Order: sequence, then C-alpha cells, then structure tokens
Amino acid sequence: MKIKFIRPILCGVASLLLSLTACTDFLDRAPESVISGDDAFKNFTNFQGFVERMYSKIPDIMKHTWVSSFNWGEDEVVTIGSGEYLFAFSVDRGNYRDYINNGNCFLDRTPGWNADLGARGNPSIWRDGWENIRTANMGLEALANGKMTDASQDERDMITGQLYFLRAWNYFQITKYWGGMPYIETVLPSDEAFRLPRETYKENAEKMAADFRRAADLLPIDWDETEIGSRTKDNNELRANKIWALAYLGKTYLYAGSPLMANGINASPTAYDADMCKKSADAFGELLTLVVSGQTQYELVDFTKYSNLFYTIQQDWMLPGSTEAIVRNMSVSPNASFWRQMNSYQIAAMAQGDNIILHPAANYVNYFGMADGMPLDDPDTTFDKTHPWKGRDPRFYYNFIYDGVKVVSATMEASNEQLRYANLYTGGNYRNDPRATSRTGYLGKKFIPIGANNWDKTYDSGYAAHVHLAWLRLADVYLMYAEAAAQGYGGANGKSNTFSMTAVEAVNKIRARAGVANVADKFTATLEGFMSELRRERAVELAFEGHRFNDLRRWLLLTEYPYNVKTSQEFDRVGTFDPDADPNEAEVANYREEPLITRNLTSKHYWLPLKTEDVSMYPEFYQNPGW
Repeated sequence: MKIKFIRPILCGVASLLLSLTACTDFLDRAPESVISGDDAFKNFTNFQGFVERMYSKIPDIMKHTWVSSFNWGEDEVVTIGSGEYLFAFSVDRGNYRDYINNGNCFLDRTPGWNADLGARGNPSIWRDGWENIRTANMGLEALANGKMTDASQDERDMITGQLYFLRAWNYFQITKYWGGMPYIETVLPSDEAFRLPRETYKENAEKMAADFRRAADLLPIDWDETEIGSRTKDNNELRANKIWALAYLGKTYLYAGSPLMANGINASPTAYDADMCKKSADAFGELLTLVVSGQTQYELVDFTKYSNLFYTIQQDWMLPGSTEAIVRNMSVSPNASFWRQMNSYQIAAMAQGDNIILHPAANYVNYFGMADGMPLDDPDTTFDKTHPWKGRDPRFYYNFIYDGVKVVSATMEASNEQLRYANLYTGGNYRNDPRATSRTGYLGKKFIPIGANNWDKTYDSGYAAHVHLAWLRLADVYLMYAEAAAQGYGGANGKSNTFSMTAVEAVNKIRARAGVANVADKFTATLEGFMSELRRERAVELAFEGHRFNDLRRWLLLTEYPYNVKTSQEFDRVGTFDPDADPNEAEVANYREEPLITRNLTSKHYWLPLKTEDVSMYPEFYQNPGW
C-alpha cells in the first residue's frame, strides 16, 4: 500500500464515502514523498501529520470569495444590483439549492483555484466533511490494527482522541444543516455498493456524543502542558483538546434537545427534550467548572479588548480570538482577508469593493436593548425614540455605525468631504442608493475598525490587520449552558450538578462583561419569559457570527413573525448637524421602521435539500421533506 496526497473532485457523496482514490486526480509529487501505509502511522510524528490533513479541511466561516456569506437569519440585508449571487440573498427567497457549488459560503464547493489556498480551493462542510470522516476512520482502523508501533500510550491516546473528535465534529456540521445521516464508523470497501440508510438526528447525536466523550477523556486540556505538546509549544492552539470536545459534547446534546431536532418540523417552539438538555447542561457544566477554577487556558476577554476576538491590528498578524476562542481553523492570508471584510461592510464610496455590502437589518439592531438590561419594547424601558442612540447596551456601539458617527479621520479630497460622517438618516448620502449604500440605516463594524477606508487605510499591510472568526467561543458556551440548564433543570434558576451557576447567572455573566445590567426579575418568573431574554442575549452577544440562522431553525422560529421580516430604520435629523457633538445624544424625528424583506419560508426550509445525485443513489438515502 502506498499513500499519496490527493485532490478529490466531488462526484457525489458515494465517491467520498467509498474511496479517497475514486474520482480523483493526483497532485504531482516527488517519488521520495510517497510513503508506505505502515510508515504513515508508525510513530506520533508521522501519524500526527496524517491527522493534520483533517484540520486543514475545516472551513473558514468568513473567507471564501471576495464577499463571503455566512449570516442567513433575519440579521443582515444585502445590497441589490450585485449581491444577488450571495447565498444570503438566496435564503431570503427560499432558494436553498443555491448552496450547491456556491463559492461564497462554506456549505459546498467543488475544488478550484483560490488566491489564498491554491489549487485545493476553499474547504466546505459537505465535500470535506465526508472526506474527513473517512480519513478519521482510516486512522482509527490503523490504530486498531496495531500500525502505530513506535509510540507511547500517551501518544496513542492523543492521536485517538483527535480522530474521535474530528469524526464527530464533521458529523455535527453535516447533520446540523441536512439532518440525520448514515453514521459510518468503519472504512467502507471501495468495491461494494454504498447502501447504509439515513439515521434519525437523535441516533446520530448519540453516536456523536459517544465520540466527543471518548475524545474528552483522551485529550489534554492544554497541549503545551504535556510532554508531547511541548515539542510544538506555542503552536498547539488549533489542535483539538479536552475543552473542544466537552464544548461540542454539550452542543450536540443541546441541538438534539432543541425543538426541531427533538420533535420535527411540525412541533411547537417549546417542545424541548428535557433529558437531552440535562445531558447538555452537565457537559457544559463540566467544562465551565474547569474554566472558572483556572484549570484551562480559556477565559472571557475583558470588554476593553473585545475587538481581539474578531480582528487584530498592529499585533504582528496575531490570530484573533484571544483566550475566548475555543474552536478555530487554520487561517489563510490575513491581510487579504481583512481587505475583503473591509469591502463587505463599507458603503462603496468608502472602500475598493464591488458594491456588495452586508449591513445590519434594523429589526436585528433592535435586539440591542438598553444598558440597564431592558429590551427596547418593554413597558419599563428607558428607550426614547427621539434620542435612539442614547443609553444603549455597550455592544450596540461596538457592533454598529449609526447616524452621525465620524468614520474618516484622515485628510480627504474636497469632493469626498461629505463622507467623513455617516449620514444614515432618511435621504442621507450613506443610504441613498440601494446598490452601493446602506438599505437599513445602519452599517456593521464588528469585524473592522473605524479607519478601514480609502483614506485612513488601516487595511494596509503596515497595520498587520488580521480578521478571523472562531467556530465556537467561551461566551457561547455560557449561553448554551444557560439554555440547557433552563430547559433541563426547571427554568431560570435551574442548574446542573456539574456547575455552580444557575441558568440566569450564566447569562448575567456575559452581560456583566459588557457592562449591561442583569436579566430583570420579571423575566425569570417563567421559562418562556427567561427564554425570550436568552434568545435576545444570544442575538446580541453572538451577532453576525454565523449562529442566528441555526438558532432560529432549531428553535422552530425561522418561519414565524417577526423572525421572517427584515426592516429599515427611517428618521429625520433635528436641527443643524454639529460634527463636534456626541452622536449618542443626537435628536431625531419621525423615527419609524419600514419593512424591506418578508421571507415566505415554509416548514421545508428548516432543513437544507440534499443534492439530487445523492438522493438518487438508493431509496434509504432519501431527500429532506418538501424538497
């Protein structure tokens, strides 16, 4: 047996599952780079090289083509004229089949040239997920057959734990979008027809959970603190560890306990599986106990350094995420990726892009309540429609550019001076063209600082600007724990025996970091009252990080009003604009929302369709309902 590095061409799911050599063409390799199958697995160094291939195929959430699409809930609006090719635009129209071979999102794409990644192209969930699953099974088979001959037990455990984690992680991502699949735990023969039936989501979840549990028991908390990890000290942060495995163990159970996965597309949004939620809370509690006791390298980032979760500037190209990012993928070309994001969030006149702008929907901005913790629409709110930017949740000011904000500090040509301040009022020059400006009255800045424009040029290579988005971070774990504990252990004051915090205390932990008051007592009296604030907290803390679409799906709210509507913010300025005044104190008139998009989604839109060629293989590999 000889092992070669290969570039698979997607030929349907069967080819990926049955053989890594079927439907492939080989990269040119020097003869001495081809090694035997036994040599590939015999010691830790060689076997780890085999495992590293799987890490390289974990997709990057936000880096695909020139404009990436990864927010598909009611959170973003796309400019018209150029942005119709984005998958976000397709979701608005209910055309989920547009994910197929779509380069602007991470779901599915055939290999092709990419300036950052070369001929391999961008990794994708569907194509590379199945390949990683087979690769993990090959590794586990090699271990079972005793091919890791020159290794200690600790080295075998480290390899085994990663393989279990990576198999389950790829299954989690696939099943999250397409539902239950055949759960393959062996290397399937390439000369036999593939006929394994699809399993239920719960059946898959139980097997994923078993894999994640095995991984958590085998992997260290911190590679750097082990003899094995010391060989690559300070270069281990992108390798799976115990915390990664516990986080996805908890997430697997939470998804399995959520209304869509637990009870189907026709269930009630309150129809959770309490037993699954208890298991989820217990797993998250085990993780969080390790964190709060100081036994891990993870902790919440101070709010003064919040931007380091998403981008770094003048920090020698440091990978963003700091101590809060738990699961990250191998990053690519940081400066080029930052340039792409700059063009995705600025009006066309401010950047060098192609008139495709992703900007916040006004209805989503409304989730960002007041610093005193109250929602905007609560009877006890202090929100004032004549001063709408005053006293808001501090994360509002971090996430959004709103009317009157100064966006350019450098010297500008006289002809462009009118762009120095964000004129986002109705009729302002930051929103007077739906093809090149904001359609909603807001712009996003979570992933770029003020100054990423054609004049301040903080995207130049001298700034060493790097943008990156983690698959999962610690704040999300706290909020998932809160949801699981509330649903599994009896409401806002429920808690797991594995962690000291109640559900509401976990939410308040995240709010306190941002300087926001606790959840008001009136929301903790009932489970649904608490869930309304928990859902809002997830919308705020995890805004535009690719979670909202899946949250709305698993909660069975994607098709329900008001979650199916996107709006714009309309208002007039009062008085003469004063560039030296605090924009937070600005007075406006005629403050109102107007609908932009109503998504006519039906129950079939809770799952993505499978490809026709895949569901045509045999009856047991069936299409999702309605497609």
